[in-house]
Amino acid sequence: MATSTVIDVEPLRTILELECQRNYADVAVIGGLDKYLRNWARQTRDKISSPKLLAHFNELQLAEPKYAAWDEEKRKAWVRNLLDWLVEVEGATETVSTIRSRASSVVAGRPSIASGARSSSSEGGLDAPVTVARGVTANLAAKLAKLGVKTVRDLLYFFPRRHLDYSQRKLIAELEVDEEQTILAMVWEARIVKLGNQRGTEAIVGDETGNVRAVWFNQPYLAKRFPTNAELVLSGKVAEFKGQKVFESPEWELVEDKELIHTGRLVPVYPLTRGLYPRQVRNLVKKVIDDWVWQVMDFLPLETKSRCQLLDLPEAIVQAHYPDSHLMKAEARKRLAFDELFLIQLGVFSKKRDWQEGQQGNAFNINRESIDDFLNCLPFTLTHAQQRVLSEILADLEQSRPMSRLLQGEVGSGKTVVATAALLAAVNSGYQGALMAPTEILAEQHFHNICQLLSRVSNKKDEQVNICCYDGLFSRPVTLALLIGSLSEKEKEALHQRIQEGEIDVVIGTHALIQKGVEFCKLGLAVIDEQHRFGVLQRSALRQKGFNPHILVMTATPIPRSMALTLYGDLDLSVIDEMPPGRQVIKTRWLEPEYRDRAYGFLRRQIAAGQQAFIICPLIEESESIEAKAAVAEYERLSKEVFPDLRLGLLHGRMPATNKEETMQSFRAGKLDILVSTPVVEVGIDVPNATVMLVEAADRFGLSQLHQFRGRVGRGEKQSYCLLLAERPSPEGRERLKSIEEIQDGFALAEKDLELRGPGEFFGTRQSGLPDLRMARLSDVPLLELARDQSIALFHSDSSLKMPEHHLLAQELARVWQTGGEWS
Repeated sequence: MATSTVIDVEPLRTILELECQRNYADVAVIGGLDKYLRNWARQTRDKISSPKLLAHFNELQLAEPKYAAWDEEKRKAWVRNLLDWLVEVEGATETVSTIRSRASSVVAGRPSIASGARSSSSEGGLDAPVTVARGVTANLAAKLAKLGVKTVRDLLYFFPRRHLDYSQRKLIAELEVDEEQTILAMVWEARIVKLGNQRGTEAIVGDETGNVRAVWFNQPYLAKRFPTNAELVLSGKVAEFKGQKVFESPEWELVEDKELIHTGRLVPVYPLTRGLYPRQVRNLVKKVIDDWVWQVMDFLPLETKSRCQLLDLPEAIVQAHYPDSHLMKAEARKRLAFDELFLIQLGVFSKKRDWQEGQQGNAFNINRESIDDFLNCLPFTLTHAQQRVLSEILADLEQSRPMSRLLQGEVGSGKTVVATAALLAAVNSGYQGALMAPTEILAEQHFHNICQLLSRVSNKKDEQVNICCYDGLFSRPVTLALLIGSLSEKEKEALHQRIQEGEIDVVIGTHALIQKGVEFCKLGLAVIDEQHRFGVLQRSALRQKGFNPHILVMTATPIPRSMALTLYGDLDLSVIDEMPPGRQVIKTRWLEPEYRDRAYGFLRRQIAAGQQAFIICPLIEESESIEAKAAVAEYERLSKEVFPDLRLGLLHGRMPATNKEETMQSFRAGKLDILVSTPVVEVGIDVPNATVMLVEAADRFGLSQLHQFRGRVGRGEKQSYCLLLAERPSPEGRERLKSIEEIQDGFALAEKDLELRGPGEFFGTRQSGLPDLRMARLSDVPLLELARDQSIALFHSDSSLKMPEHHLLAQELARVWQTGGEWS
C-alpha cells in the first residue's frame, strides 16, 4: 500500500543535510530541530496511509522527538535513519504519481504503461528528459543532473564504477569469516535489540545446514520488514563475535517473484551525490533498463559486429549494469568501449577528409637557404629531433593539401624555435602566420621569446609595446604583433586594420584572434599552442580566417601515442623526443605533512641564495571562484604567518588580465620572492631564476599536471627542486606521488597517468570537443587498434555512410559528435 497523498520531503531533507554539515549541533533551524519536527509531524502524519511507513514514523518518534537531549552519536544515527525513511516515503510517493498518471491515461483513452512493459509514452524517445521515466520526480531529476544525467539515454549509459561480487551463494555451514558471501535463508525471528548504545535489528535466519545471526546497526525499523518464515537473501561480509559467525549490516532482499537487484549477483556500485542513496539508484536504473532498453537501436553494421564478435547493444547495456557473470561484464565493456573508440575514429577521419580534400590549400614556395640562415645565427644548434620535426613540417607546407599536424614535445624541448621557423617560412612565401595561445601570459611570453630569437639574427627596425619589426632577414622587413584582450579598443581597431591590410606578418595572441573583428589578408599558417586548452570549435574558427591555412598544433603535455592517434586522428604526429644538452634533472620529493615546516625552511634558504619559488594552491574542482578564494586565503596566511619578511605575489584565474600580467612581470623581474598560484601556472610560464616548486595537496593532481608544474622550474643553470605536500593521499594518490618522484620522462608519466586515471580525467575530453569516454580505456591498445582498423576499413568502403546498412551508424555519429564537438 502506498501513501495516498503526496508528501514533500525535500524541505526536511535539506534541513537534515544541513544539520549533518554542522556536526549535529542542533543549529540547522532557528528554535532547534525538535520544534520544527513536531510541526512537520503534525502536518504529515495524516497523509501517511501505508502501515509500514506509519510504523517506521512512530518508531522514529517524530511527533515527540528528543533530539536536543541526545549526544552526538545518537543524533547522527537517528538522522541517518530519518533520511533512509524519507527515501522510502519518496519512493512510495513516486509510485502513487505513476499509478495516477496511468489511470488518467486510461480515462483519456490512451494505452497504459504496465510495470516492466515497453513504454509507449516515450515522447522524444531516449533523448526525452529523465522525468519521463517511471519514478523520477523533479527533485530526483535535479540530483541526477549533478551527475550529468539529464535524459533517459544518459541514465541507460550511467554505468556503475564497479560491481560488488555477491554472486557466490553459500550454505550457512560453509560461511567463512572476512569474505563477501551470499546466503538464501528462512527468517526464524527478527526483533529490535540494543547493539552497543544504539537500537538496531537482529535477525536469526537458517537453511538446511544451520542458523546464523545478522545485525543491522541503527536501523530498528528493519525488524518489521522481515516476517517469520519469509525467504531472505543476505549478501555481505561475515564477522566473528564471541566465537559465532554473524553478518554485520549486510545488503538484504526478500525473495519475491522478481529479479534480485541488491544481493545474490554482481551488484552495481554507482556514483552518488548528496541526497542519492545506493539502493534508490540501483532500483531506478533497473526500472529504466526494463522499460526503455528495448528502444536502443543497434547502429553497428552486422558485418562489423560479427567480425569483432561483439554483443548486441541493448544486451551490452543490460550486462554492463547487471551482468550475469564476470565474463558477460567483460563482454559488455568490450562492446561499449569499442563503440566509443569506433565513433571517435570515424568522426576524426571525416574531419580530416573534409579539411584536406574539401578545398585546396596553399603550397608554400619555401626558400630553405633563408630558413637555414635564421637557424645558423641562433646561439645553439637544433637537436636531431628538432631537425627531423622541422623537416616534416616544411615538407607539409610545400604541399597543396593543407597541413594538419600535432607537434608534441616536453617543456624545454624547443618547440617554439621550430614553430618560429615554420612561421618565417610562411612569411617568406608571401603569407601571414598566426600563433594562438590559451592565456594572455603565455601569448606575451611567446611574443617576447620570438622577438628575442629574431633580434639575434636581424636588425630591429621599429618597436612598440605590442608590435616589433625586423629587417635584414628576408628581402623585406618582418613585422610581428601581439593581439590580446587587455589592449584598449583603439589599439585593437588599429591592429585589426593593419592585419587586414597585410601589414602584419605574424600575429600572436589568445582566443581574441578568432573574434569576428579580426580579418586576415592572407593567412597561410596557424600555430595553436597547448591544444587541449582549446575546444575543437575554436580551432575550427581560426581555420575560417584563412583560405584553408596549414595548421600546426603544439602541446607540451605528453600524450601517449595510443591517445594521440585516437583524440587527434585528424592530425599527423610529430614528436620532439630529445631534450637539448645540459637540461638538468629536477629533484622531486613527496613530503608527509609533518615535514611542512622543513619545506618552508628549504624555500627560505633558496631565496636567501638569490633564487625564487612557486607555491601551488590546491585544485578545487567545484569552481574557479572557490579556488580563487582559497588561493587568496593561503596567500594571506603565508604572507603573515610563514614568510612575513619575504615578498609574495598572488596569481589566480579570476584576476583581471592586467593584474595577472603585472604580477608575472614582477616575478620575472625578481621583484617577488615567491609566487603563490592556483593551477593556472601550469601552462608555459618561464622564469629561469625560479628553482623551487612546492605543490600543496599534490595528490589531487594527475601525473601529467604535476609534471607540467615541475617543468616551471629548472629553466636556468641552478639545481631545481619540486616538493610535493599531501595530507592523507588515497592508495591511488600514493602511487601517483611515488611515480612522479621516480620518473622524469614525461611520456612515461603520461602512460602511467592514463593507466591510473583513465582518459576522461587525464585529458578532460569535454574540453577537447570530443565525445566523452565512459567505458573505453586508451591503455587498452588491442581494442583501440581493432576499432581503428574497423573504422579505416568502413571509411574506405563508404566514407559518407550513404549505404542503407550504414544509415543508423550515420545517425549515431551525427548525434555523438553534435553533443561532443563540431561535427554533425
